[in-house]
Amino acid sequence: MKPLLEHTGYGVALRRGDVDTDQIIAAEYCKRLTKSGYADVLFAGWRKDPAFVLNRPASSDASILVAGHNFGTGSSREHAVWALRDWGFAVVIASSFGDIFRRNAFKNGLLAVELPTPVVAELADRVDGDPRAKITVDLAGLEVRSGGLRHAFAVEARARQLLLEGLDEIAVTLAQDRAITTYEKSRGDWLPSVPNTPLRPVCPSTAKRRLI
Repeated sequence: MKPLLEHTGYGVALRRGDVDTDQIIAAEYCKRLTKSGYADVLFAGWRKDPAFVLNRPASSDASILVAGHNFGTGSSREHAVWALRDWGFAVVIASSFGDIFRRNAFKNGLLAVELPTPVVAELADRVDGDPRAKITVDLAGLEVRSGGLRHAFAVEARARQLLLEGLDEIAVTLAQDRAITTYEKSRGDWLPSVPNTPLRPVCPSTAKRRLI
């Protein structure tokens, strides 16, 4: 992931509360075996309506989603974050988030910013009134700015540090490779071990038969 210190971009307002992960990306689209390629199915059900906000030409290069309360409630699917990220969103601003969605967002490089309801409403009015109005989300300084609006926000310390450094949990583990190798060499031969052999790819049909 790329380090995220500060992001400036255009916003788009999704004036709906309690948007769940199935509305962000329906379960039928979560069968792909990749972490990318979901932009075309983001809010697929709503995008059938020509008037839906993401169908507007001015929304095509928006990178900040200004949402309502309890955004991302529902199931734990990471696909919801991947779809938002694939569309081009770097930040989601809302008055509250589903807890699991918030954790998934931070783990996948999407910044979830919680602000008071009146501030979110002001940002939504601003981008609806002028789609070219820019919003700056300063993760290093923990502040959102747009025109004369300035408001501080909070992010859990570990999540903030990982975003600032552009790291995910796998990268954090790999950074300890030397310590892990040293520890493994110190373990007694009599202890259980995992053979150091490459894994062979399993055909999905074969895997299915093994589970039956």
